[in-house]
Amino acid sequence: MQETHTTYYKTPIGTAKIIGNKNGIQAVSVLEENIKTSSEIPECLQDCVKQLEDYFKGKRNNFDLKLNPQGTAFQKKVWEELLNIPFNTTRTYLEQSKALGDVKAIRAVASANGKNPIWIIIPCHRVIGSNGSLTGYAGGIWRKKWLLAHENPVKQQSLF
Repeated sequence: MQETHTTYYKTPIGTAKIIGNKNGIQAVSVLEENIKTSSEIPECLQDCVKQLEDYFKGKRNNFDLKLNPQGTAFQKKVWEELLNIPFNTTRTYLEQSKALGDVKAIRAVASANGKNPIWIIIPCHRVIGSNGSLTGYAGGIWRKKWLLAHENPVKQQSLF
């Protein structure tokens, strides 16, 4: 079995905990507690840290990483569909269920979204309620709001 590695990286929304190995990134979560950034980043996680750094600097709007999330076949199908939501776009839970071919599975889809182990990179933050509300985000609604605003900054219009 492949040994997994963990690293910590400071982001504007908290310390990201990144877990993975040569088979891919298994988890990215943002912690409430303030943990020191790792001084040495395992080689298999370096590209993930770099791409997240670029994302938070506004220099990246998609990720090109080998992903290896751990979950059921259904959860993996839902997470795979999340990758189809473009940057700076949102989709409702109902639209997500339709994209997966089963409108009646909306609760199961929402539950699988909530169990997404690779935050930000698998963009579950882009799924919103049918009324436009920012419902449910494991990292907290304030982080979901921050990520959506980061991806869609309001441009100040010139007065002249």
